Amino acid sequence: MPEMSPAPSPVRDPRVRRYLLIAAGVAVVLAAWGILSRLYARVLLERAAAETAVVTVATTHPSRGPGTDVLVLPGTVQAFYEAPIYARTNGYLRAWYTDIGASVKKGQLLAEIDTPEVDQQLRQAEADLATARANYQLARTTNERWQGLLATESVSKQDADERAGDAAAKEAAEQSAAANLARLRELESFKRVVAPFDGVVTQRSTDVGALINAGENPGNALFRVADTHRLRIYVSVPQSYAGQVNQGANAGLVFADRPGRQYQASVSSTARALDASSRTLQVELQIDNASGELFPGSYAEVHFDLGGGGTTLRIPVNSVLFRAQGLLVATVDSSGHAHLRRITPGRDFGREIEVLSGVEESDTLIVNPPDSISDGMQVRVASPGKS
Repeated sequence: MPEMSPAPSPVRDPRVRRYLLIAAGVAVVLAAWGILSRLYARVLLERAAAETAVVTVATTHPSRGPGTDVLVLPGTVQAFYEAPIYARTNGYLRAWYTDIGASVKKGQLLAEIDTPEVDQQLRQAEADLATARANYQLARTTNERWQGLLATESVSKQDADERAGDAAAKEAAEQSAAANLARLRELESFKRVVAPFDGVVTQRSTDVGALINAGENPGNALFRVADTHRLRIYVSVPQSYAGQVNQGANAGLVFADRPGRQYQASVSSTARALDASSRTLQVELQIDNASGELFPGSYAEVHFDLGGGGTTLRIPVNSVLFRAQGLLVATVDSSGHAHLRRITPGRDFGREIEVLSGVEESDTLIVNPPDSISDGMQVRVASPGKS
């Protein structure tokens, strides 16, 4: 039988054994490190996810309003008097004497109109009046004669009455012709277009040779004259402030073309009734404009100073939630939990609204609360200066 090869003998060199043990230890350490690092990363990820799930919010507090509220509303500036000037007779424009920007006095000639048809009608009316007057004179004389004959019973009463009736008819015809002549003379006077009051010509819409049609039709005005020595400013005041704007109250006017300046005006009258469609009160203010510095037709910001603003709380409009149950705000307690509160709104100041009930001055409100916020939700309050 062939001889069997001897089995390999175990490693007896202590250095080799030590190296093997070291390698096995390193492998165990590496495996443990990998497992621990994965577990640690998982913990960090879960922690980061939990932190991300908590919404970070900015906060503010309700504040007291100032002692005096300033209500700013848009206003429309109009001339104290302003009127379009229409023609009262037909014809052609012969000449105009004032252009835009010209200052005019009451009764000053603005333009003249050629009226050939009216001139012919006037001459005809004069001739008709002369004819009617001659007929009446003859009828009156005849009636007087017949009345004398009737006294001596030389003519019948019937014939005398006919002559009296004819004289009365001729007198009425004369009066009719005189009235027609007066009417045409009035039309003739309308050839001269004059200013109805002292003011400034703000518009001229005609020229020499233009066909002129009598009547007040859109686009037919020859001129527009405005009296700008005083100006009227019309403002629509919301119902919530209507009771605080009274006759004699002062207001400041700010114009875009006059930056840095504020003009003082006073309330001259109010409509004393609200517009049913807009729930606003129309208010008229007046301001002296003898220098002509301000222009009618301008847009103005009207600043009303209203008292009693420090008795209620105000909150930013971006802290209000609109939900089915009404207007809500979200507050934060000391443990970082959100709570929803229903509020009763008051006046709207633009960036702020007045709150009549629902919050206290010490409450911490969330600014720009997320739509998903709910009662009891955990939130994180941002550090001051961060959001």
